This record gives sequence, C-alpha cells and structure tokens, in this order.
Amino acid sequence: MDRSRTGSNRSNKRVYLIGFCALIGAAAVAFYTVSQPKVVLSKTKAAAAEHAPVPVQTSKVEVRDLPVVRGGLGVVSPLTAVDVKVRVDGQLQHIAFVEGQDVKAGDILATIDPRPYAAAVAQAEADYDKELAQLDQAKIDEARAQKLTTTGSGTTQAAQTAAAQVKVMDATAASGKAALDTAKLNLEFATITAPISGRVGLRQQQEGGILRTTDATGVVTVTQMRHIAVEFTLTQDDLPGLIAGQAKGQLSVAAYSRDGAKHLADGKLSAIDSQVDSSTGMVKLKAVFANDDLTLWPGELVTANITLRTDPNSTVVPSSAIQNGQTGPYVFVVKPDNKVATASVSTGITYSGLTAITQGVSGGDIVVTSGQSRLTDGTLVSAQGSDSKKLAAADEEPVQ
Repeated sequence: MDRSRTGSNRSNKRVYLIGFCALIGAAAVAFYTVSQPKVVLSKTKAAAAEHAPVPVQTSKVEVRDLPVVRGGLGVVSPLTAVDVKVRVDGQLQHIAFVEGQDVKAGDILATIDPRPYAAAVAQAEADYDKELAQLDQAKIDEARAQKLTTTGSGTTQAAQTAAAQVKVMDATAASGKAALDTAKLNLEFATITAPISGRVGLRQQQEGGILRTTDATGVVTVTQMRHIAVEFTLTQDDLPGLIAGQAKGQLSVAAYSRDGAKHLADGKLSAIDSQVDSSTGMVKLKAVFANDDLTLWPGELVTANITLRTDPNSTVVPSSAIQNGQTGPYVFVVKPDNKVATASVSTGITYSGLTAITQGVSGGDIVVTSGQSRLTDGTLVSAQGSDSKKLAAADEEPVQ
C-alpha cells in the first residue's frame, strides 16, 4: 500500500471535518443573532402586560332608603263568585246574557216559563178577595150581635161567637195574603237576575231544558272582577315584621306575573291568617286590588311582593359587587391610585339588585362590580363602565 496516498486521505478528512464544524458553528451564531431580539421583545411585552391595568366595571357606594320586601307565590281569587241557580222549577225559556259579558246586579240573565206562576198569582188573588169579603161579612154580623145584646134582644153567647168568627176570618184573610205574596214572589223568581255585579262565565244550561231548584248545576256563574283578592303565603319568620307593619297601617302589596317579570297591579294587605300551617311553617295572607283594568284574573298564579318597612339611610351597593371568600363576604374597593384593595363587609337585606352593607365600606367609596376574577390586592384597574345607574333605576323600579 502506498503510505503517501493514505496520509493524503486522512488530511482530506480532517479538512472536511473542520469545515463541517465551522459551518455548524456559523449557523448557530446566525440563529442566536436572529432569535435574540425576539426573545428580548417577548420579555418586554410580558413585562408590559403584567403592569397593564385590568378593565373592570365600578359603582359608587350610596346612602339611601331601602325597602324591606318579602315575596311569595299566590293565587288570584274573587271576593265574591255566585253560581246562579233557579229558585222555581220550570222550563228555561230564554237566556239573556252573552258568555263573558259584564253585568250589573239586577240585570236579567234568563227567564223560566212564567205562565204557571202567573196563573198561581191569579188564583191566589181570587182566594184572597173571597177571604176579604168573608171577613167583611163577619164584621157586620159581629156588629149586629153586639147591638142586639146591648138592647137585650140578643144573647151574650151570640155576640161572642160573632166576635170569634171575625178573628177566624181575619186569620184566613192573612193566610190568603201570604199565599198571594208567595205566588207573586214565585212569578218574580221566574225571571233570573244577576245577584252581584261582575262577569258571567260560560253558560251551564240550555234553552228549553227543564230546571229544578234541586239541580246541582246552576245557569251560570257570576264573578266579581273589580276589587279582587290575591291569596299568598310567607314564612312564619316574617310574622313579626308583618304584624308590626300592619299595626302602623295597611301594607303595600305588588302583584307580578308568575315569573316576576311583569308588574300587574298594586294593592293593600287586608288580612293575615289566624294560624300558621304547622306542616309547612307558612302563614296565609290576603291582599285586595282595585283591578280596574282587569289585569288580575281569578285563578291566575302570580307573585305577590309585600313591603314590610323601609330602612332609611342604608349604605347600598349593587349585589354583583359582593364576593364570597373563606372569611366571609368582601368587596374590591378602588383606591385613588386606581389600585384595588379587598374590604370585608357585613351584608343586610337585598332589594331590586341592591344589597345593604352594614359594615366595611362607606358612602362615596368606589367598588368593583364586574371583572373581579382577575383581581388581587394592589392590582391596577381601569374603569370601563359604571353600574351606578342601577342605583338610580332602583328608585323607579317596581318591587320584585
């Protein structure tokens, strides 16, 4: 083997190896040179983001009167509802109302065939006239007997008998008068009238049918609509407040749709039940509403909210500002330097999206109402909007 050629090959390999290592080194230097500015830029952005203010919504703590409101599910019930039944037997001759019609007390609703009762009146009148005539004759006979007794031409017994006959005929005439009045009353009952003012429902009888006073079903039901009641329940824990408030005057009650979304009517508490349901711990209440616009309908399910009292000068914040931690409720207070600090608070009643604060913040403080999940003590914030309008809107908002 040629040793010179072998040495030459080894030299070439060294040259290639050195060149390859130099190439890799140059690539590494180039990569570091290119990537280094990006790494520095990324760290700069992270540092800037770390010190950027967190966007939040805030509200000012206010001092205002706050109603104490309790609510419960209730049912609208009429003060009066009458199932109109016939008072005399007979054929239903005519129905004078339209289903769903408003009627006044005394309006004609239907008529029973009056002819049998008109005939009974005529018969009773004739009998009564005859009895009056007999009474007149008995009085004449009594006067004659008394005269004969006075002159000695008649006996005392005859005079006494004549006087007794007058009494008999007087009683008979009185009985005839009562029979006549009854016949007239039955004829009057043949015309069926509305016993109260209200709205008629669906008719329950058909023209031409034979009706009897013993029938279980009447002709129609008349329901009083204007001035109507709502019966609802509250827990027994609310009784002291109810009794104390009712002692000062009738408590205000607001009726809402079942889901509480729509305000229907305003009324007054009229009665508190005399006992608590021991199985549920609930007490029944009744409120009365004018219902002039018929927004409340008998049998309707509603939500009834009653205002027990109004607490003056309450410190309030939007309920969304209240956070719950291991040590209890707290809020984030925005300091003058736009950094936040946690403040433990004691909460009171809640009304219309507002919560009373009894301890922890004061009127005029700024609290965070949205965006609290990114906050800790000392976090810099920027207010993107205010919930203070909720405080103003609560003055005009109906009780919920």
